[in-house]
Amino acid sequence: MDSITANDSIIHFNDVCYTSLNQHLKQRNFSKIFILVDENTHQFCLPKFLNNLETNAVVEIVEIESGEINKTIDTCVGVWNTLSELNADRKSLLINIGGGVITDLGGFVACTFKRGIAYVNVPTTLLSMVDASVGGKTGVDLGHLKNQIGVISNPDLVLIDTEFLNTLPKNQMRSGLAEMLKHGLITGEDYWNNFLDLSKLSLNDLDELIHESVIIKKNVVEEDQFENGIRKTLNFGHTLGHAVESYFLSHPEKPTLLHGEAIIVGMILECYISSKMLGFPQETVSEIKELFIGYYGKVDINKDDYSPIMDLLKYDKKNDYGNINFVLLKAIGEPKLDSIVDEKLIIEAFEYYSK
Repeated sequence: MDSITANDSIIHFNDVCYTSLNQHLKQRNFSKIFILVDENTHQFCLPKFLNNLETNAVVEIVEIESGEINKTIDTCVGVWNTLSELNADRKSLLINIGGGVITDLGGFVACTFKRGIAYVNVPTTLLSMVDASVGGKTGVDLGHLKNQIGVISNPDLVLIDTEFLNTLPKNQMRSGLAEMLKHGLITGEDYWNNFLDLSKLSLNDLDELIHESVIIKKNVVEEDQFENGIRKTLNFGHTLGHAVESYFLSHPEKPTLLHGEAIIVGMILECYISSKMLGFPQETVSEIKELFIGYYGKVDINKDDYSPIMDLLKYDKKNDYGNINFVLLKAIGEPKLDSIVDEKLIIEAFEYYSK
């Protein structure tokens, strides 16, 4: 697969990853290399990565605990302190090996340590390959509120080695697939039609679809890096999906949802709202709901959950002037930005989902 240039980054795939990284290390002559991992990528991904790494620089491994619950400023403080104790300087390099938590948090750590050091992202989950790998969004959560603190800054390189997908449990694969489904709904039927029978997708199919998903996001981000317009389309399903994810993360009696599992709920809800506000075909809404719930199952959301979930909408990053702005669909491939939705219609959408 061809490498992709996106703003200030170059995204490499599979075998090209390691030759390109080693060339980059020789050219830049970094003083030290720090590799950020969690306990899972330390065990399953780091050995292969180190076997392909060619450098005379000192390499230090920094490990944090996995999971969205650890995507916090407190974790950043721990990593900053570790970098400082290990004498990292402004000529150091941070390599982030992991899913979206690692690449988001690691990117933020790199951008802020000594006012910015170079970093490279090595996404190891399907979600991070098709979503976190492009766009330069870095950051952490504020309590249970998603991605409230961060900056937009691009890594030197992104290295997508799809062999790492073999280490993932099925629920993590499904979580990443949700973002690819979103790309189909906002981009058009040519890409969307690849997913109409999810049971037939293989890892071989995924290589090409991942490459295409990265191109889809790259094209959007290049047109609007700082999310003033068209980049907002990438938030389809995320306005309500993030609120559902945050609510389940903070509620002691609810199971923790993976990001993609929550976004699937959000996309069903926002497809229904689209049908009522923009004429998105109801038959298509039904087909999407059947496809998504058939593959992902249904999340148990009851009437008592509606109000606290909707309270969380006020923290959505697309909001302005006190308005909660939704991305909705006129048709597959035809998103509409900055739609304001009545609370009664949101409740109606939850009731439709729960039927």
